[in-house]
Amino acid sequence: MARPIRIANFAGAIGDRFSAFEEAVRGEPVDVVMGDAMAEITMSMIVAGFVDNADARRGFYWEPFLRQLRPQLATVAERKIKVVTNAGIYHPAGLAEAIRQDIADQGLDLSVAYVTGDDLTDTAKDLVAQGQLAHLETGAAPTVDPDDFLAANAYLGGWGIKTALDEGTDIVITGRVADASLVTGPAAWWHGWARDDLDRIAGATAAAHVIECGPQATGGNFAGFTSIADNTRPGFPIAEVADDGSFVITKRAADGGAVTVDTVTAQLMYEIQGPRYLNPDVTWHTDAIELTQQGPDRVLVTGAKGSAASETTKVGINFQRGYRGAMWLFPTGLDVDAKVDMLKAQAEQVRQDRPVDELHFFVCGRPAADPRDQWQATVATQVVVAAPTQRAVTAFLAQLGSYALSSIPGFYVDMNQGWSTNAQPRIDYWPGLIRQADLAHQVHLPDGRVLDIAPPPVMAPFTGQPSGASTVPPTSFEPTVTVPFGRIGYARAGDKGANANLGVWTPHEAAWPWLAAYLTADRLRELLGCADSVAIERYELPNLRGISFVLRDYFPPSGSAHLGLDQIGKSLGEFLRARHVEAPVELVHASDRMGTS
Repeated sequence: MARPIRIANFAGAIGDRFSAFEEAVRGEPVDVVMGDAMAEITMSMIVAGFVDNADARRGFYWEPFLRQLRPQLATVAERKIKVVTNAGIYHPAGLAEAIRQDIADQGLDLSVAYVTGDDLTDTAKDLVAQGQLAHLETGAAPTVDPDDFLAANAYLGGWGIKTALDEGTDIVITGRVADASLVTGPAAWWHGWARDDLDRIAGATAAAHVIECGPQATGGNFAGFTSIADNTRPGFPIAEVADDGSFVITKRAADGGAVTVDTVTAQLMYEIQGPRYLNPDVTWHTDAIELTQQGPDRVLVTGAKGSAASETTKVGINFQRGYRGAMWLFPTGLDVDAKVDMLKAQAEQVRQDRPVDELHFFVCGRPAADPRDQWQATVATQVVVAAPTQRAVTAFLAQLGSYALSSIPGFYVDMNQGWSTNAQPRIDYWPGLIRQADLAHQVHLPDGRVLDIAPPPVMAPFTGQPSGASTVPPTSFEPTVTVPFGRIGYARAGDKGANANLGVWTPHEAAWPWLAAYLTADRLRELLGCADSVAIERYELPNLRGISFVLRDYFPPSGSAHLGLDQIGKSLGEFLRARHVEAPVELVHASDRMGTS
């Protein structure tokens, strides 16, 4: 049996720490380095640049990856490290060719392959006519003419990557693949897994879910960050995936951050849809895994279970939904509520002259009672508008700015940004479905061969998540004390399309019965102040002492097109942790003794 494969992450999204690639290849020995460049919200930001030049998509790849890779190519060759990334974005062939040129210029013996089949933009019209690309939740057909799609990309499985590595390739470039494919492909190659090794593939999928977002697994974006001594610059994680699908999450010893059961749990609770996580290669059962702190900065994850993959895979579709724009205003000092009311009234007056479809105000915080400086007396307020045309948005913001001398006392705008009257394309995201059997998944090898990648031999229709019924009946937990929820529980929030995903868990075994009984869907709605239009699904994961909530239509019409200030709900979990709840006194005292932040 082969030893576990060591896979190091060097990017969780475009714009992640540039030095991470060098750290990964020059640090402690690893077999593969992988980087994820295609977060859904990031893709929408990129697509916004194609509004006035649709052809630009065809030539776009993440050029900064070349600048990361180029000076490290000799080290990659010397240390025999495999590199796998989806930085090819919309043009994996172009990135592969650019890397080949760099390799030739340096006289190195490295080979490059690339994976295609995800880009469906040019065939979208035919697919829609065939009844495909229907919304993955509602089954509705796209509401926009496919000719107006700016991009449509299917989420491919990991077998194209595995095949490229089987053929001896050193660097594999992809476009849109499922996030987990960047780990499942290398793990399946290393261990020689078959397509029906579902528990093993599920384990690699779980490992990928932990490390795909880079330092989020080592203390970044972690509710318990104050418990990590060296939290300023957390390192990037490493997954050691064994042949049976179990794995250890760790990091380089010299790097900051920490790997603990809770930092790993945070990622396992992040952006899942419940106990069944759909992937093109497997359906991972998130309620089966177990975590053990194996040693300092080493967490062992075992017990992964998998079942047949779905017959369909997701397609991320981006299109324009008009324009958006925003302006920051800063009511200060006394009578803040009255000042905000006046700004709102003036904005509504402007709206009569300069109509817009949507107008929102976000008032951030309250002034201190006796402020020690001007900024403690200031309440940042954002005005956001959306309209079908760039002209309408720009005209609205310009006229609102013209009220400067006739508005609230102390009126000013952020001159570091200037008068923010420029409208930006508003990009919507539509999560559709396509049959895996209808994809042209291919790997293009260095010798010119093109190999077709068949879908999994056994697939099944997805029939929905298991019941979300509570495993713990309501009971009494007297006496109680009023405390912030974060004294007992941790949380991590993310987004999928128009839905918010909120994972909540407790690090204390004794607190799990209370958490499971207390935090019902109705209680969460009350604590978050969710609108009735938001449907809340609740799934318990006792193995993680956690609850996964899916808040459907929390970001209408989608995260990328939502006009909220926290556009995709990254701080939703921290808002929940700040809410005051009635918690058992003994649990609060126990949490304090154990140092829960």
